[in-house]
Amino acid sequence: MDATTIAVDLAKHVFELATTDRSGRVLERRRLNRAQFARFLIGHPPTHVVMEACATAHHWGRVAQDAGHRVSLLPPQYVRPFVRRQKTDRTDVAGLLDAQRSDHLHPVPVKTVGQQEVLALHRVRQQWIATRTARINALHGLLGEYGVCVRPTVRRIGPVVGAVLADAEALLPGRLRRALQALLEEIAALTARITGLDHELKDLAADDATMTRLQTIPGVGVLTATAMVGAVAHIHAFRRARRFASWLGVTPREHSSGNRRRLGGITKQGDTYLRTLLTQGARAVLFGARRAVLGGRALPALQAWAVSLAERRGVHRAVMALANRLARIVWAVWSRDVAFAPRTQAA
Repeated sequence: MDATTIAVDLAKHVFELATTDRSGRVLERRRLNRAQFARFLIGHPPTHVVMEACATAHHWGRVAQDAGHRVSLLPPQYVRPFVRRQKTDRTDVAGLLDAQRSDHLHPVPVKTVGQQEVLALHRVRQQWIATRTARINALHGLLGEYGVCVRPTVRRIGPVVGAVLADAEALLPGRLRRALQALLEEIAALTARITGLDHELKDLAADDATMTRLQTIPGVGVLTATAMVGAVAHIHAFRRARRFASWLGVTPREHSSGNRRRLGGITKQGDTYLRTLLTQGARAVLFGARRAVLGGRALPALQAWAVSLAERRGVHRAVMALANRLARIVWAVWSRDVAFAPRTQAA
C-alpha cells in the first residue's frame, strides 16, 4: 500500500483514521480504540501523520515521532473551514486532508514532556489563584452582611478576619464563625501552595539558560520566562520578530483594501495567558519608568520611549505598544541566544 499521509481525528476513546496516497486518494479508513491506535502507529511504516493541535495531540505526536513518523499538528481554528457539510468524524478527517495541502497553514511543533510539565504547573497555579480569589470574595461578601468591611486582598484578609473571629463581641453566629474559619484556613493553605509552586518555577528557571536570558529583558520575570519556554515549542518556527508578536496577539488588527490601510486595536489572538503576562510586565515597566522620571533618574532608551509615548497617546496605548516591543525583544534574545543589553537614551 503506497500510503503517504495518515489523517487522524483525535478523541478520548475512538480514533478515526484515513490513509491516502500521493494523489490524495483515500486508500483505507479505520476506527480504532486507544490501544489499537498506539499499536497502529508503532507497526505502520514511517509516513506523514496529520492531526489537529487539540487535547492529547502532543502526546500522540510524541508517540508517532518515536515510531519514526513525521508529524504535523494543524491549528483547529484553521482546519474548521475545510470541513464540509455536517460535523462527523469522517468529515473531520476529510477536512484535515484538505487543510494539510494548503501552503498557508503552518503546523504547530510537538511539545516535549518538559515543556508540557511547565505549562501544567502554570495551569495548576492559575486554578489555585482562581479558587483563592473566590474564597476571598466570599469572605468579603459574607462579613459585609454583618457590618464588617474588609478589603478583599490576600495580605489584609487574613489578619483582619482572624481578629474579627477572635473577637467574642462581634455580631457573628457561632455556626458562621466556624464556616468562616474554615474559609480562612483554606485561603492560607492555597497561599502556601502557590508560594511553593512559585519557588519550584524559580528553581526551574535558574537551571535553564534560555529562561535565564529571557529574565534580562525588562518586564520579563520568572512566570513570563517559564511560560514562554513552555508554550513556544520551537522559537525558530517564527522567521521574524513580527510573526512572533502576531502569534501572541499584540500586533494591530488590520482591515485594509486597495490603497486604504486601516489599523485598529490588537488582534488578541494566540495564548491569552502569555499575552496577559507580557502586558502586565509592560505595565510594570512603564509605571516604574514614570516613577523614575518623577525622581529625576535617567532612563534607558526603551523606558524613555514608553514614557514619551504615554504622554502623547495615553497609558493604555503605551502599555500595549511596549508589550509589542517586548515580544519582539523576546524573540531576538531567544533566537540569537544572547542576553538583553539595554541602550542608553540618546542626548
